Amino acid sequence: MPMGTGFEATGPVGAHNEWDPLEEVVVGRLEGARFPSRHPAVSCNVPARAGRLLGLAAGRRYPQAMTRPAQEELDGFVELLRSLGIIVRRPDVVDHRRRFGAPGWSSRGFCTACPRDSLLVVGDEIIETPMAWPCRYFETHAYRSLVQDYFRRGARWTAAPKPQLTDALFERDFTPPGPDEPMRHLLTEAEPVFDAADFVRAGRDLFVTRSNVTNLSGIAWLRRHLGPGYRIHEITSRCRTPMHIDTTFLPLAPGKVLINPEYVDIDDLPPVLDHWDKLVAPEPDPIRNPMLRITSMCGRWLSMNVLMIDEKRVIAERHHTSMLRALEGWGFETVPCDLMHYAPFGGSFHCATLDIRRRGELRSYTD
Repeated sequence: MPMGTGFEATGPVGAHNEWDPLEEVVVGRLEGARFPSRHPAVSCNVPARAGRLLGLAAGRRYPQAMTRPAQEELDGFVELLRSLGIIVRRPDVVDHRRRFGAPGWSSRGFCTACPRDSLLVVGDEIIETPMAWPCRYFETHAYRSLVQDYFRRGARWTAAPKPQLTDALFERDFTPPGPDEPMRHLLTEAEPVFDAADFVRAGRDLFVTRSNVTNLSGIAWLRRHLGPGYRIHEITSRCRTPMHIDTTFLPLAPGKVLINPEYVDIDDLPPVLDHWDKLVAPEPDPIRNPMLRITSMCGRWLSMNVLMIDEKRVIAERHHTSMLRALEGWGFETVPCDLMHYAPFGGSFHCATLDIRRRGELRSYTD
């Protein structure tokens, strides 16, 4: 049960969890999207077939055959959010063709499809994250005019230390571990790096997966930055190529969390979740579109990538009927929507959005 009311954000930014009533959100863009430039941090985190495609098309613009259906679905998603009374903000259109870099490396950009990755909202603070993909180094610049507006109106704005992304950060000749091998990760602890999408919020508790884009130093940096008012708990993932928690472990409402049975051992969750209901995700419906099977940058558990409108209503992919029925069986009201063609750009509903304001107070849901 929720314990200990805190403050309710009254400024332009305020989101304490994944389920309070959603009032304002940033939704990503596809304009100018380019395949990510070659780098071990990219190739080790995508399905093998997509990895081969990325190796051939690295740095090139996505073809219209991929962007057109994704854009149509994205427009429908934005229209749906607005019809629900939610304010939708969008990043600027930027030129991802331009090359940039730092001592020792250079890259082109990627896209701004997934604001959940590069920006983390905790309470009234927006945190720019130190990302491990070189092609995403300046991705937050697309959101700069939005963030400046929120800052002028009273939000707190922090940027984590920009990483150098030298070779020392990446294990040389890294290969993902096999199913019977001990877990290993691409990243060393040379400097803190993390993606915001490796964290989810439940009031005073945040949950994180260590991954191939988030190292222990990055987790430590955020823990120290947030201070004693928050607790960060690590969720151990059995995924051999971990990247982003929101297809592994996703809180949906007070005391209810969606669990990936392939990646998470329910008996090995942090003790603070002992009294929570663990909702085990059903087997994902197969993707029959051969182009999506080849081009998707995400694994098959993208069915879990849902967006809570409030603690009862949830937007979920229309194709994934097993997930829709499971959510309804758990007492949620589902709002089906199409976003299947977004997968080649990095995600689905949760990835494609950034909660800016959810109406509610800072509470503890684990005491």
